[in-house]
Amino acid sequence: MELSKVQKEVIENKINHGFNTNDVNKEFLLLYGEVSEAYEAYRKKKDDLGGELADVAIYLLGISEILGFDLEDEINKKMEINKNRIYKKVNGVNIKIDN
Repeated sequence: MELSKVQKEVIENKINHGFNTNDVNKEFLLLYGEVSEAYEAYRKKKDDLGGELADVAIYLLGISEILGFDLEDEINKKMEINKNRIYKKVNGVNIKIDN
């Protein structure tokens, strides 16, 4: 799956159905709602957790497309940064050590 292609499909679907494609604040609030629904599905062991996680990803891809970010590229860059980070465990919690 090529995320840049999926980002464009997400926006195309939103346009085709008359959904918001320019109010970024609204999209972040809707994303927050989807994360909440996913957590509830996880917490209550519902069968629709996979679909709720997909909703989270769809909103995130849509926001990325609206803002002009290639999310796949951004994920790859961030994963490389995270891979090279050094952490120290303090009271059972990993704390990032500045490089």
